This record gives sequence, structure tokens and C-alpha cells, in this order.
Amino acid sequence: MEGTTGRLELGAVIVGVDGSKPARQAALWAAAEAVRRDSPLHIVHAADTDRRALYLSVESIERVRNAGQELLRDTAAAIRDQYPGVHITTELSRSSAVPSLHRTAGLRGTVVVGNRGLGGFESLMLGSVGLKVAAGATTPVIVVRGVEKGGEAGVVLAAVRDEHDGECARYAAREAELRQASLRLLHVWNVLESAGLAVTMLDNVEGMAGEQVHQLTAVADGIRDEFPALTVQTDAEGSLTVAGVLVEASHHADLLVMGGRRSPGYIGRTLGRTTHTLLHHAHCPVQLIPRHGPGHGSES
Repeated sequence: MEGTTGRLELGAVIVGVDGSKPARQAALWAAAEAVRRDSPLHIVHAADTDRRALYLSVESIERVRNAGQELLRDTAAAIRDQYPGVHITTELSRSSAVPSLHRTAGLRGTVVVGNRGLGGFESLMLGSVGLKVAAGATTPVIVVRGVEKGGEAGVVLAAVRDEHDGECARYAAREAELRQASLRLLHVWNVLESAGLAVTMLDNVEGMAGEQVHQLTAVADGIRDEFPALTVQTDAEGSLTVAGVLVEASHHADLLVMGGRRSPGYIGRTLGRTTHTLLHHAHCPVQLIPRHGPGHGSES
């Protein structure tokens, strides 16, 4: 694939924990991912003591720190019970969660978060830690969803919008390779947008589909060249809702990999309408790959 320079290295895994059940599930999922990558696992708890010091007593701040250290110890112990070989480091951050996770990820790390925090229903709304981490990401972010369904599908799903999603597809291919799974490249195009919202043009759907498939084929050819041993399936589908097709497809995947937008806009530098919907409704973990270069301003 043009522009690639050897086998893609996925980097260290960083997971944020806050004492909630989804965060514990995310930590265990992150540990399995670290084992697959043969990389260290860094567990972060953001105590936010710098801000809290403005209104809490010294004794209260010390209790917050002690509780955070206990949470980190308990989480690390639970992980070691299931994954005794993983190398674990822990960090009690004095800052809030979002900058702590972004800073710890550095230039190459992958941040893993649960789909909800301690805030209950409010944590599903825009402004939750998970969404803020994803919206401002400059490195890959994985939001752990759907792990309760049990069983493995043996498929990594990559959402491909156009030829600029080659890097996203590479990440998905590497994840599939590590899992000894197959890779499904899925391109979903909005029929009404492609027709310019003119219903009289819908009789040309077949011709429009050919144009969409051409972009998918270009990405797939690059992946097959770089990962010759990988089983790669390609699908292109026209629909009135891109997000709806991807949500349904996520039923049959172990991981959904998507490119995130990189222009200021709808929700954040990485989140657009489709990615935001998938973070709320996908049936498997969702990995967002920040999109750089040409095509970074698309609406997904």
C-alpha cells in the first residue's frame, strides 16, 4: 500500500479506570489486547486532586489518593489473575481523566475506555469522559462495548469510506492478524446523498454503486498486498443510514475499526455523526483511528 513503511506496530495499551463496572470490563479487555500485542498495559486513574485541592481539605485529598491507589491495586490484581504474563504499570494522576489519558498515550499509545463511567445515564451523553477522550484523540482510542454478548465472531470489521481510509484498514488488518481472525472491509454509502437528494436519480443506483466499489477495491488491494496471509472480505452497501448498517454489522464482529474525522466540526476533531452513533450503539468494541491528510474533513 502506498506510503506504508513496514509492519504496523500498534504500541502500548493505556486504560482508564474509575471504579465502575464498565471500566473494570474495559481494563480486562485492554489486558487481553496487551497480551495480543505483546506490549505493556498502563492503568490510569485520574484522581483530579489538583482541581479538588481548591475546595477539599488536605485530609479529604489524602483519602481520594488512597482510594485511587487501592482501585489501581485491585484492578491490577484482577488482571494478573486472568493474564499472569502481562506487564502492568499503574498511575495515579493528579489531573482530570481526559488530559491524563491523552498525555499517557503520547504519540503512539492506544487508549482504552469503558462505554460508561460512574455517572450512570449521564455518562452516555456528550461530555462524558469516554466521548471527550475519543473526540480529542490524536492516537487510537478503543471504547469497549458489547463484551457481555459472549463468544468470538472471528472477524474484525473495518468501516471504509474512501481511499483515504487505507491507514484505518491497516490498523484493522493488524488487529485481525493478532486475533487470527478474518478482516471484513465494509463500505456503506448513503443513497440519497449520492443522488444529490433527487429521488428521480435513484434509478442510477447501480451506476453509483460501481463508483463506490472502486474506492473500496483500492483499499482492499493494498491490504491484500501487505497482509497476504489474511482472509479479506469486501462488501459495499447503499443505505439511507450509514450508521444503521454499521451497527447491525457490529453484531458479527469482535472489533469495529473506523477512521475519525480530523477537522473542527460537528462534535469534535475526531467524532462525526456516524462515529458518535457507533460509540453509543455498536455491539462490539469500537476503535477510532484519527484521520490525517486528504479527506480528513468527511462527515463520519
